[in-house]
Amino acid sequence: MVKSVEPTLLLQKRELTPQYDLVCLSHLRWDFVYQRPQHLLSRCAREHRVFFIEEPVFDEAPPYLHISKREKRVWVLVPHLPPGSSEDEASMLQARMIDEFFSRHSINNYVLWYYTPMALAFTNHLEPLAIIYDCMDELSAFQQAPTAMIQHEAELLIYADLVFTGGQSLYEAKRHRNRHVHAFPSSVDRTHFARAREIQEDPSDIAHIPHPRLGFYGVIDERMNFDLLAEIADARPDWHLVLIGPVVKIEQHALPQRENIHYLGERKYKDLPTYLASWDVALMPFAHNQATRFISPTKTLEYLAGGKPVISTSIRDVVSPYGQQGLVSIADTADEFIEAIENALYQSDPLFLERVDTFLSQTSWDATWGSMQSLIDSLVIARRDWLPYSVTSSLVQPALVVEGAETSTAAAINSAVSGGLE
Repeated sequence: MVKSVEPTLLLQKRELTPQYDLVCLSHLRWDFVYQRPQHLLSRCAREHRVFFIEEPVFDEAPPYLHISKREKRVWVLVPHLPPGSSEDEASMLQARMIDEFFSRHSINNYVLWYYTPMALAFTNHLEPLAIIYDCMDELSAFQQAPTAMIQHEAELLIYADLVFTGGQSLYEAKRHRNRHVHAFPSSVDRTHFARAREIQEDPSDIAHIPHPRLGFYGVIDERMNFDLLAEIADARPDWHLVLIGPVVKIEQHALPQRENIHYLGERKYKDLPTYLASWDVALMPFAHNQATRFISPTKTLEYLAGGKPVISTSIRDVVSPYGQQGLVSIADTADEFIEAIENALYQSDPLFLERVDTFLSQTSWDATWGSMQSLIDSLVIARRDWLPYSVTSSLVQPALVVEGAETSTAAAINSAVSGGLE
């Protein structure tokens, strides 16, 4: 990999912005829950081509690279590998697929953006203009995390030119391990979620559920305090808990089953404000465990933008700043949650929305991406003076990408793509 170069001052003029492609290596799938990666990279795609490489799928077909387009200038690449492939075989196949794809589409000037350190196994031979690690979670603390995660992250923190963290606690955990660590807490699409303040009609699948409704949306996994949910539901059977999101790494029998707990499954990002509007109180009932030690929930700002009172367990990045500024009520036991919910239901704060909007005016995904991009661009410009750099080779590209699959890596790429990448 290219050696690290210290970033120069932030760019002051947009006309100095260099041209490059951004290649993202992600443990999350683009079509999974819409969150930090999609918010940031869709904004990146306004000026740069984005290639989002997901973790492999193992199936019986011969190995191939599935390529599809999501939105303007965003392509999703999914390696398909044979079942039973060893780690070395999987790395070799993925490295070959990426090399062939880059060669075919003249992807020469690019930035590598990592969400998963595990991708180092098949990308450490590449020569990017810059290496970015957007550390949005402490992945090694999650259930079923690969045993090599800690080692690969240690390597990535050495290679990375810039490290972004998804919250203040992650920043404090990583800042001594790389010279260029920057805290970028998750932000909010305020306009999108503020619609919840105006929507009056319930979604059809929730209209039959009585009020008060206590809502949560997001991934339902080991980060949830299921005992807390059950205790609240049992103590107040007239309250209804509405949970939206995919259940991941949790067996169905482990989920508390009550008549007043409703699991709706996953819903599209565009529909979340409508569901949020139908709740009386928004909940963040996170457990206290290794997986939640460094989380900075994106939904905090989304709930607030929707105008809902929010109650959360004492997650560090929620307590500061949201709890300390009186924007979110903090509770850990069932009794504390019940008291906070009753206060939210029956003791309205006339200044709550004013304080929320003052806070929200200080952040946006556009501003977050703009700050990130300035750091990246200044780094690329500094490096451009001593690296072979030709922007034209990655700019002039005809045609489009279509989905496809064939019988070999090269054949798959050749048949899945007609022409180049526009």
